[in-house]
Amino acid sequence: MSNNNNASDRADEVICDCSGTTRGKIISLVEQGIVDTDTISRKTGAISGCGSCDYDIENLLDELVVK
Repeated sequence: MSNNNNASDRADEVICDCSGTTRGKIISLVEQGIVDTDTISRKTGAISGCGSCDYDIENLLDELVVK
């Protein structure tokens, strides 16, 4: 078991309460090459409600996407 607290360690954690989108869903989309918030929002409904998940999703993308 890894001691790292990386994104996939908390895959079941809901990152968007409005849509119920989990970290795992975002990770899955990134693995499919979807790395922009507009497409993630269209595919999950995240970021389209109250917007409080925007910061968390941006941070997760920064963690997952090698620039």
